[in-house]
Amino acid sequence: MTASGEVSLPPTSDTIAAIATAPGTGAVGIVRVSGPQAHAVADAVFRPAAGGRALDAPTGRVLFGQVVALGDVVDDALLLSFRRPASYTGQDAVEIQTHGGPAVLRRVLELCLESGARAAGPGEFTLRAYLNGKLDLAQAESVLDLVNASSEAARRNAAGGLTGELSRRIGEVQSAVTAAYAEVQAGFDYPEEGVPEARLSEPLERALAGIDDLLATAEAGRLSREGARLALLGRPNVGKSSLLNALLGYQRSLVSEVPGTTRDYLEAPLVLGGVPLTLVDTAGIRVTSDALEASGVDLTRAVSDASDLRVLLLDRSQPLEDEDLALLRTFVEPSGGSGTVVVASKADLPPAWEAGALEEGLVAIAVSSVTGEGLDALRSALTDRLIGSAAGAELWVGNERHVQALRRARRSVEAARGASDELAALDLQDALGHLATITGREGVAEETLASIFARFCVGK
Repeated sequence: MTASGEVSLPPTSDTIAAIATAPGTGAVGIVRVSGPQAHAVADAVFRPAAGGRALDAPTGRVLFGQVVALGDVVDDALLLSFRRPASYTGQDAVEIQTHGGPAVLRRVLELCLESGARAAGPGEFTLRAYLNGKLDLAQAESVLDLVNASSEAARRNAAGGLTGELSRRIGEVQSAVTAAYAEVQAGFDYPEEGVPEARLSEPLERALAGIDDLLATAEAGRLSREGARLALLGRPNVGKSSLLNALLGYQRSLVSEVPGTTRDYLEAPLVLGGVPLTLVDTAGIRVTSDALEASGVDLTRAVSDASDLRVLLLDRSQPLEDEDLALLRTFVEPSGGSGTVVVASKADLPPAWEAGALEEGLVAIAVSSVTGEGLDALRSALTDRLIGSAAGAELWVGNERHVQALRRARRSVEAARGASDELAALDLQDALGHLATITGREGVAEETLASIFARFCVGK
């Protein structure tokens, strides 16, 4: 940050070093060095076992040797040498691999800093890769997503971004917008002919379709990155704890036949449809004079409000009561049912009502936590509510910056339809600018870049 408070990027022409492996003890640890003096730094701290100098190591070679300090051996090590531009950062770079003890890695890093390198900040290696054209901005952000991926869907989406699939899809939209823009410009060159509407509408429709396909996956992409909260709701003793255990496949919550014993909420992790979930077993909702139980009920309502999805359990072995119907009106009708899946629990017992006989056409999924009946149907329904039409998409767009840029681009393309040639040209220029900020080809403010790479870990 500058003295005036503006965010600025770090220098990129010096030599930086950082520990590139996670904190803690491991079999192998890596110290990464990048910049014009990378090999000189390596030459100062590393002695090849076969002789020679690290300074002369050719690109792609792995040398065995030792890290030394004032004649003392710090550790046996491997040195990986990369010459620009054939490196991750596009600069001269080396990686020193040692045993993964924290003391060893700290000492190796100290020696690199004493030998002329600067301690790298968060994301500086990937920032240099972006600035040197090794990655576009969407790919660079996918590196962070890949590191942070906590589910298979998140990993798949990040890998798609890293391999350039997202950039390719953005490029297709840009091509359609550019084609429309070219038609408008042709109208300026030959004003007596004008631009036939059909020639402009086809590329605009193609651009909108491409944007809409990507935006249709935005919610699923967000959930795959950030995870979702799923609250189990219902009256006391309807089987919430049993259902939580059944979905997890192991006993996480204690089950009691005594109503009202759950006073607090309990959380457990689960993955459905590639989305990491936090399952929340809540206190039963009922009117009570017990102050502690009433506090649990209030907490349940707060948990419900903060959840992305809810499962409302109704005990099928007992007749429906007014409190059950009140819960249906509270948690299902206001949202049209989209955020709540209704379960008829205890399906292994004789039914007191039919799962498809709820008021106003509502249908409950009959589930038995004892026999497993209906669990697959419940998982399928929950997955459908979480990811919807994105289930068949190869790539989900979950980065909020990308989503906002796509939405702005869509508004600009939509505005260009039916506008005069002059206004359409401005709208299409805006659309191209918004799309370009995703890949970073143009129009990305330095403050935005600094904010993006600040989220990276040190060493990446």
